[in-house]
Amino acid sequence: MKLTLGYSPCPNDCFIFDALIHNKIDTEGLRFEVYLGDVETLNKKALKRELDITKLSYHAYAYAIDNYILLRAGSALGFNCGPILIKDSRLKIKDLNAIKIAIPGKLTTANLLLSIAYPNCKNKIEFVFSEIENAVLSGEADAGLIIHENRFTYQEKGLGKIIDLGEFWDSLIHAPIPLGGIVIKRNLDTALQQKVNRLIKKSVEFAFANPESSMAYVKEHAQEMSEDVMKKHIALYVNDFSIDLGETGINAVNLLFNKAIELNIIKINNQKVVID
Repeated sequence: MKLTLGYSPCPNDCFIFDALIHNKIDTEGLRFEVYLGDVETLNKKALKRELDITKLSYHAYAYAIDNYILLRAGSALGFNCGPILIKDSRLKIKDLNAIKIAIPGKLTTANLLLSIAYPNCKNKIEFVFSEIENAVLSGEADAGLIIHENRFTYQEKGLGKIIDLGEFWDSLIHAPIPLGGIVIKRNLDTALQQKVNRLIKKSVEFAFANPESSMAYVKEHAQEMSEDVMKKHIALYVNDFSIDLGETGINAVNLLFNKAIELNIIKINNQKVVID
C-alpha cells in the first residue's frame, strides 16, 4: 500500500524519515510517496487534505483537526527551542506594534507564539522562512521571526535578538514548546494509523542508534548549511518527544491550544487530538 507523506527538507525531518523512506527498517508492506516543502506550504496542503500523512505546525493543526489526527511519533517539542524575533543590530525599535514584521507563515506556530506574546502586532508580511534574515537586512521588514537553522546564524549577519519566544513560552507556561507534529488522515483505518506511528517511531530510533546513517540524506537537502549547524539543528529539534510525545508532550500541546483559545486566537472543535 502506498501513502503520500509530506515533510520539510530541514535536517530534523530528514533525520527522522531517512530510515523509513530508504527501507533501513521494515516498513511492514507500506510504501511512501514523499513530498518535500517548507512548513507553511505543508500547512496549507493539510488544510486542503492533499496528503495522507504530513508534518505541520501545531498552529495549523488547530484548523486541520477535523480531518487529521496527531501521531505520537515524529514531533518537534523542546525547551527554549522556539522562534526568535530579530532585527538589524543598528536599528532601534521603540514600539513593536508599529513595525513591519516578516513571519514564516500565518499558520506557523511561530506566528501563533508571536500573537500570544504581542497580540497587537498586526503588520505582518509573509516570507519563506529562509528569506526572513535578508528581508530584515534589506529593509523590507523592520523585524523578522526566524525559525529552524537561522537561530544559529543570524548574529553572524549583523542581526540582533529582540526576544526568544521559546524562552517567553517557558516563562509563561513552564512546559515544552510544541512546534510541529506529524498527522495522518482521520478516515484511514485505525490499525493503519497505528502502523504508521509505529514505523515513524522505529525510524527515529534507528536514526538515534545510527546517527551518521542519515547524514547523506540530510546534506542532500541542507543546501549551504555547514555540517556543524546541521547537527545542532537535529540536536535541538529531535529528542525523546520525537520518539513518543508521552503524557508530558500531549499535555504541552493542550496547554498551547488552551492558551490560544483563552486569548481568542484559535478555536478547537471537539475532536480527539492524538491517536491512542
